[in-house]
Amino acid sequence: MSIKTTLMGAAAGLAVLSGSQAAFAAGHGGEITVAYFLEWPMPFQYAKQMGTYDEEMGVTVNWVSFDTGTAMSAAMASGDVQLAVSQGVPPFVVATSAGQDLQILDVAVSYSENDNCVVREDLEIDKMSASELAGKKAAVPLGTAAHYGFLNQMNHFGVDVSSMEVVDMAPPDGAAAIAQGSVDMMCGWGGSLRRAKEHGNVLLTGAEKEELGILVFDVTSGPAGWVAENSDLVAKFLKVTADANAMWADEANHAEMLPVIAKDAGMSEEDTMATISTFVFPNVEDQLSAKWLAGGAQTFMKGVADVFVEAGSIDAALDSYAGAVNAGPLEAASGM
Repeated sequence: MSIKTTLMGAAAGLAVLSGSQAAFAAGHGGEITVAYFLEWPMPFQYAKQMGTYDEEMGVTVNWVSFDTGTAMSAAMASGDVQLAVSQGVPPFVVATSAGQDLQILDVAVSYSENDNCVVREDLEIDKMSASELAGKKAAVPLGTAAHYGFLNQMNHFGVDVSSMEVVDMAPPDGAAAIAQGSVDMMCGWGGSLRRAKEHGNVLLTGAEKEELGILVFDVTSGPAGWVAENSDLVAKFLKVTADANAMWADEANHAEMLPVIAKDAGMSEEDTMATISTFVFPNVEDQLSAKWLAGGAQTFMKGVADVFVEAGSIDAALDSYAGAVNAGPLEAASGM
């Protein structure tokens, strides 16, 4: 299948590149580079704009936006990026399954309502007639949370993915394609998903997906070697993020924070509020619990990997993903 070829090619590239992390790990030289998404509003962006990360960490933080989590993995493999905020679990799993030594450092956001697949409205296909998707053309960003959700939903509806024409497209491109009518279905998140919904409908709501065990959450991740040598710096980074989340949790701060977050996300305040209100930002205590980093995330990653193996998207899953989670810096952050 072409999906497998594409993903395996990316994974092989990551495995080759990962050796170059060692060169950067020797020291951060007073600055680090952090990956994030545009049109994906989160409380950390208030701290980003206020210069809080630089102030608390004592380094210059350079922020670079990406279209997909798979691109974030590649940038961390090359040593160009040291931390990635809100990387999807599936692209993280693709990279670690291929041998890239990445670690999950926190749970950035849970958002089952804001990562989904949209079917073109003129097809009039809904969950009762989803079998009609066989043979249709779908724009899917391969190796991402949206890809995982797509595979799970098609499996749930009994649609043979090999009968479909699956095109690897970043969400902005998929949204444009469904608007033009050049694809029958697109899968994506954030602003792209919102734009796609103007031209179609989702098959399952976030709640319906969660009932099927299709969780959707992102993490902060980093190369294991670099994290080990800069654990204090990472803990400070996670502390600033946690403080921003706690600040946003108090609605009294929304008026102050929303305009700043919206500007940084490249969105209107109205669209920012509509998007961020579908997000859940677990506090540090929750993140360190069994639901998330003390077992849940590791189990979920194994499930994601097994689905990708079954779909022919990756060659093999790791026996366990326990080593891909490092809660140490977050635990240190909780004591700061």
